[in-house]
Amino acid sequence: MLDRSKEKIFIIVPAYNEEKTVKSVIKELCEMGYKVLLIDDGSQDKTYSLGKSMQNEYSDQILIYQHVINRGLGAALKTGMDAAAINGADFIVTFDADGQHDHKDIENICKPLITGEADVVIGKRNFKDMPITRNLGNYGMNIITMIFYGIYVNDSQSGLRGFTVSSTKLLKLHSRGYGVSSEIISEVKKNNLKLKEVPIKTIYTDYTISKGTNTTVALKILFKMIMDILKKV
Repeated sequence: MLDRSKEKIFIIVPAYNEEKTVKSVIKELCEMGYKVLLIDDGSQDKTYSLGKSMQNEYSDQILIYQHVINRGLGAALKTGMDAAAINGADFIVTFDADGQHDHKDIENICKPLITGEADVVIGKRNFKDMPITRNLGNYGMNIITMIFYGIYVNDSQSGLRGFTVSSTKLLKLHSRGYGVSSEIISEVKKNNLKLKEVPIKTIYTDYTISKGTNTTVALKILFKMIMDILKKV
């Protein structure tokens, strides 16, 4: 089933200063037969040039979009979702460029989308395997997401997610930073989309541990969410 659908599955890889890992990440995606949308979010290192070199090798599988300045994860995902829809995708998977995801998990993410079981799929990491600094930040964001948006998920900040293209057209995403992850959960609820969580593997290295949602990032997201709510009062 998945092999027949691969041409319609686009993998969005948002990347900001990921020269250490971006080449190996997108190479493996291409080797597995997926189409890749690399969103270079204003990187100041070799991320863009490395992506271009890979595009020369996999010209029919890689599309690259570049933000002139760093606009944040939310803006990069929005660019990717819009580009996927324009280029004929039926299904979208978001995949971090830092090497923390196992490419084999994409199949499990996509299956509920292809069968119609879900409109949105969240990859659920095992928090017991997570370093304590990341564990606290991510668990705290699950609680914050539930308080602010009234929906609890086991891994609200996961970077490995899947969407039907039709569902992404309903999402009103305004957050430009990491807050977009909680915003996606909120939009799933608002639009009564079918949500499913599936277990995924996380590859922890010194590099991947330094990325993502730690306690400091969680506090910054919380502050931004409070400010956004106050603006609406």
